[in-house]
Amino acid sequence: MKTILVIEDNNDVRENIAEILELSQFNVLTAENGKIGVRIAQEQQPDLIICDVMMPELDGFGVLHILSQNAATAKIPFVFLTAKADRTDFRKGMSLGADDYLTKPFDDVELLNTIDIRLKKQERLNNPNHEPQKFVHESEAQCIDLLKAIVEDAEERTYHKRDVLFREGDYPRYIFYLHDGKVKLSKTNDDGKEFILSLGKKGDYIGFLPMLQSIRYPENAIALEDCRVSLIPQQRFLDTLYEHPDLANVFIKMMAQDILEKEEQLVELAYNSVRKRVADALVRLQKQYQDPDDKRFSVAILREDLASMVGTAKETVIRTLSDFRDEHLIEMKGSKITILKPDALKNMIN
Repeated sequence: MKTILVIEDNNDVRENIAEILELSQFNVLTAENGKIGVRIAQEQQPDLIICDVMMPELDGFGVLHILSQNAATAKIPFVFLTAKADRTDFRKGMSLGADDYLTKPFDDVELLNTIDIRLKKQERLNNPNHEPQKFVHESEAQCIDLLKAIVEDAEERTYHKRDVLFREGDYPRYIFYLHDGKVKLSKTNDDGKEFILSLGKKGDYIGFLPMLQSIRYPENAIALEDCRVSLIPQQRFLDTLYEHPDLANVFIKMMAQDILEKEEQLVELAYNSVRKRVADALVRLQKQYQDPDDKRFSVAILREDLASMVGTAKETVIRTLSDFRDEHLIEMKGSKITILKPDALKNMIN
């Protein structure tokens, strides 16, 4: 049975964590402040430590610093608890040697997943028969084949139009591979206004960045139409990355492309007219979703969603689309938009 030390000055939080861990068959030690926590850690040498950052007498950073100076406790996996999702705290904790962060409030699944990942990693390192990993470089094609094998083994689900894959603030448990359909990734402000950050298409992996960063989803993922999706479990994904380091390069390229597209989108929002932004949204939809065999591109999209892409009111988008129709740039039938003159739309942007 693994032993976990919980160092937390709030009685309710400490007892709640202890109860969850005991129900999950862990042996639990508790400390109400950092000084007591350091003493227990040095005497008992638990398998993992969960420690609050802000505490009286000795804070979490002090606890980690002291334990890291002692050979007997330096290698114990250390997870910070904090109510502050502050980048300075993250950097300071990681520079001291923390293994992970949990931001309050968190649920039991998030807590147990974090512990499971850290304990498994520590078991690999402590295993006397464990040989250092030999880094055999794999080609991008080999990495793609590996991803395909993971997808084939994963659970497959169907999401209908407007179904939610995940919500902003949820803890990541899966990576979503999109076989068919369209998914919008969006954020909503305090007034309930939605802005679409990007659109997912067939062949996309959705939700992998928060999993790599061990943070909650920063956005919503909602089906724009019926979608067929494979759900890759968190542990399977992280284990595969550990065993195949070159696979990370594939996801780094995905992240770089996503960042580039978002930067371009921000520039357009800042400087382009609504007319240019609507034209750009249509061109982006065509680039992302047009079948190479189709001579004309058509897409069914709600005017609300198009307005969320453009960053303006639905009524403004409707007026602009009507202008485009009158100029014979597009055709409209219900929610369906057909682009008649894509080059003219591109020239408008440029």
